[in-house]
Amino acid sequence: MTVADAVQASSRGRAERPGRLNLPPLGFGAAAIGNLYAAVSDAAARETIDAALAAGLAYFDTAPHYGFGLSETRLGEALPANVKVSTKVGRLLRPAPEIDPAAERHGFVDAAPFEPVFDYSYDGVMRSFESSLQRLKRDHVEVLLAHDLGAVTHGEDDAARRREFFGGGYKAMRALRDSGAVGAIGLGVNEWEICDAALDEGDFDVFLLAGRYTLLEQTALDRFLPRCAARDVSIIVGGPFNSGVLVEGVKPGAHYNYGPASTEILDRVRRLEAVCLAHATPLAAAALQFPLAHPQVVSVIPGMSNPAQVRQALAWAAHAIPDALWDDLRAEGLLHPDAPTSTESR
Repeated sequence: MTVADAVQASSRGRAERPGRLNLPPLGFGAAAIGNLYAAVSDAAARETIDAALAAGLAYFDTAPHYGFGLSETRLGEALPANVKVSTKVGRLLRPAPEIDPAAERHGFVDAAPFEPVFDYSYDGVMRSFESSLQRLKRDHVEVLLAHDLGAVTHGEDDAARRREFFGGGYKAMRALRDSGAVGAIGLGVNEWEICDAALDEGDFDVFLLAGRYTLLEQTALDRFLPRCAARDVSIIVGGPFNSGVLVEGVKPGAHYNYGPASTEILDRVRRLEAVCLAHATPLAAAALQFPLAHPQVVSVIPGMSNPAQVRQALAWAAHAIPDALWDDLRAEGLLHPDAPTSTESR
């Protein structure tokens, strides 16, 4: 099955996306092959990438932070020149020979012997980008994203990090885009609020928003996504399963937003599951396809760590979802009143 076959159900009749960014609707999130939460061998990572390529996936998202260079290095060894790649800046990798590489650090296990250090300065962004190109074995990338700005990540340092970025790193990203080394620039974050603020500060092509426009969460529709539409800014949706709960469903140990799901979240997921079950649709299929109905969303990038997950993502993307499912979700108050669905896009 090709990716064109896989996304046919979710993209049938969909108008061409606005803006400068042209990405496949289904991409490959490469944090997992950087050993996020569990070790993946070099051979297993290569098998997963090869399975994605064989299936027709042609867009891969990575970052220096993913395995501290490991994800980028593995993609660089495997990807042909004709696929599209996004990577990120905002951290430099400091050699750390003193650490135990097998230990979990920042969620990554058995990763490369480096320690990430935040640096959103002009020189820091340029150094990070140059190192990424070396690991990726490329002379350009289609998308470059400033990684993990925002209050949740930086707490009381948030304002200082923003000043550092807009006074330095943002200018470096503009220069890279102007030179042709980068096709598009933006932020890759878990908070729509920092993206909303960034619209007041600079000229961005795209935001990669992880976990904040999903079947479970749609508050970005109140203000942020309408502003993106007005500015012709594209959206890449990461974390379409909200860290797993929209795949795992209601069960002990289900994960939401990188931690255990709360009772409130599980109650909402239970209601989503019930509607999907009534329409013989896997919850994960509805979750994967839902964001693509929004006119600003150009791609959804679930994480994949083995060939079975590649095949499963393709199957979910290909599942034909009846219009009545979306109607019932809206009637149950589980969709934002302004959330586009396949019903409106046909």
